[in-house]
Amino acid sequence: MVVDYPLSAATADKTPVQANMLARARAFAEPLIADETLDTGENTMAHADAVAAIVAAMGGSEAMQAASYLVYSCQHLNRPLEVIAKVFGDNFAALAVETTKLVHVQKQTRSAAVGAHTDGASNQTENVRKMLLAFSRDLRVVMLRLASRLQTLRYAAASKRPVAESVARESLQVFAPLANRLGIWQVKWEIEDLSFRFLEPETYKLIARLLDEKRREREGYVEQLRLRLEADLQSQGVPAKVQGRPKNIFSIVKKMRGKSLDFAQVFDILALRVVVKDVKDCYAALAWVHSHFQPIDAEFDDYIARPKANGYQSLHTVVREVVDGVAGKPIEIQIRTEEMHDHAEHGVAAHWAYKEAGPKGYVGVWAGGEYDAKIAVLRQLLAWERDLSGGQQGQGLFDDRIYVLTPDAAIVELPQGATAVDFAYTVHTSLGHRCRGARIDGAMVPLNTPLQNGQTVEIIAAKEGGPSRDWLNAELGYLASHRARAKVRAWFNAQVTHETVARGREAVEKLLQREGKTALKLEDLASRLGFKSADHLFEVVGKDEFSLRTIETLLRPPEPPPSPDDGVQIRKPRANEKAVQGGVLVVGVSSLMTQLAKCCRPAPPDAISGFVTRGHGVSIHRSDCSNFRTMRTQNPERVIEVEWGAKKGEEGAVYAVDVAVEASDRQGLLRDISEVFAREKMNVIGVQTQSIKGTAWMTFTVEIPDAARLAQVLGVVGMVDGVRHARRR
Repeated sequence: MVVDYPLSAATADKTPVQANMLARARAFAEPLIADETLDTGENTMAHADAVAAIVAAMGGSEAMQAASYLVYSCQHLNRPLEVIAKVFGDNFAALAVETTKLVHVQKQTRSAAVGAHTDGASNQTENVRKMLLAFSRDLRVVMLRLASRLQTLRYAAASKRPVAESVARESLQVFAPLANRLGIWQVKWEIEDLSFRFLEPETYKLIARLLDEKRREREGYVEQLRLRLEADLQSQGVPAKVQGRPKNIFSIVKKMRGKSLDFAQVFDILALRVVVKDVKDCYAALAWVHSHFQPIDAEFDDYIARPKANGYQSLHTVVREVVDGVAGKPIEIQIRTEEMHDHAEHGVAAHWAYKEAGPKGYVGVWAGGEYDAKIAVLRQLLAWERDLSGGQQGQGLFDDRIYVLTPDAAIVELPQGATAVDFAYTVHTSLGHRCRGARIDGAMVPLNTPLQNGQTVEIIAAKEGGPSRDWLNAELGYLASHRARAKVRAWFNAQVTHETVARGREAVEKLLQREGKTALKLEDLASRLGFKSADHLFEVVGKDEFSLRTIETLLRPPEPPPSPDDGVQIRKPRANEKAVQGGVLVVGVSSLMTQLAKCCRPAPPDAISGFVTRGHGVSIHRSDCSNFRTMRTQNPERVIEVEWGAKKGEEGAVYAVDVAVEASDRQGLLRDISEVFAREKMNVIGVQTQSIKGTAWMTFTVEIPDAARLAQVLGVVGMVDGVRHARRR
């Protein structure tokens, strides 16, 4: 049944009257939940009544008990936040809605964990802990969830109904440790015992039976000790209440397993608790106990001088009664003040009043110094969080983390302010790249919408594709996670590399076609050139960092040395004789044909060297030519000294050189660069152009009188609109 209460029926005052809060809340909820049943089979109204009673036993105020009913009313209201706020106030509305949301989230995560791998289930349990903390900025949420879980376990035990393993394990691993951190011992012990009862029923029954078998003997002995201790302390002027301690089956099992003890060896099977008026009386009682019993030194702890992290204080000692020189069974005795006992029983609930504190106050803060208690409790929650996160600092759940759900109810941890794009990259890098839209709790939202705790996020993804560059714009707010931002940048860097590799591959494959070597395996070619893979070769070629001339040299078979009857005849020159051919002097050899190499196209005043070819005279190379260096290494005896003639060749001689230009491609680019060469009176005798995704690579073959003149012209070419680099090849 869903009810839409008319808001006009609420009180007109912004802060509703809080008189008879418990009765009003129960009357409000009864028509909504009286006939409803929870998943456990328990009547919802009966569950709410029991939760209110547990909250009262924990020390919660009437207002806090009233909240127990409002939580179960939310799902039956169309506008729960508005309706409850009008009737009971904003604080109770927020509490009810947040607690209801957390109940729903925990139910989903338990369903997702069913059948999961052990590690996966463990991670889910840890994430449930973290999510519980993330929802618990208002500590009342924690208290209500603890009370509700305790009632669920009580009901199952009383009705002898089975409890799902996921519920029992979550109770033992999440709720009991949280109650421990908050010092609510009674709730902790009962949740532990009931959870253990459902998880390991045989072991539970065994320990319970052993306890029961010795109960009559134990209770008689403990009662005798109790009366004696109380009377003797009273006679010493130390008023005290002595009582037997309740037995916690789970703690007995833990101690037996942890210390490999038999049942009879567990110290706290026999136990007494002494409650006195003040701290001075605690130590007076301790002195009396140690003087009349034999203490076990290793088992003494002073938690008054050194309180536990959650504020717990008490003296713990283990002693034996010596009769006729024979030491009896060990007895654990706890000594504490009434205030310490109240805190030990109810923990934070003993110091926390759940009251409306006004617009400037915090719900749950007492007047009169209880602000310090609030800080202490929050520190315990944060300490518990650090336990869960391995002690890492600066990772505060209250400060910078949120927890959302996948459609399959898996919990995903994200930084505060994270978006659906952050979520997608956290789930899987590929999902992040292909993310195109998102639904939050079933509603379509913009991708830069910040996520909130407990929301369910569904990503709409393309079959293929990549991220948008807008995602890297911090002002647009698409990404809050540094990890996701790094993945987007890596994708774009990979695309640039991919384009470079594609450009290099195309150049190498064209060369192989020209040389008639298309059958050559590209990986083998790369290996012969000293590269790890073909892609590494293509990348450096695409970046213009590796000359294709080197590949040509590798592909062409080496020329055999000239025989006496074949090739160039070299004779000893006469004194001071130099052969002059085409503006090049061949030192030490006369009447020898020369030709300028096409691989490096030398021109004065380049430093040059000669290489004696087979049947084609001397090939003139620039001294820094990579092909020449390779040939010199393979055939050093064929290198010959050459130099430019004194007049740099014949009058009007020109030399062909290659100029490489990289530019942003645009209409008219080729025309503008050609006009520069024309104005500078340099004849262009060849042009090769290639354009890939907006970038143009051009090679101009121009005739120049000398290389010094070319350097000036390249400076002018570099000033053409769009030109990035212009250099001689």
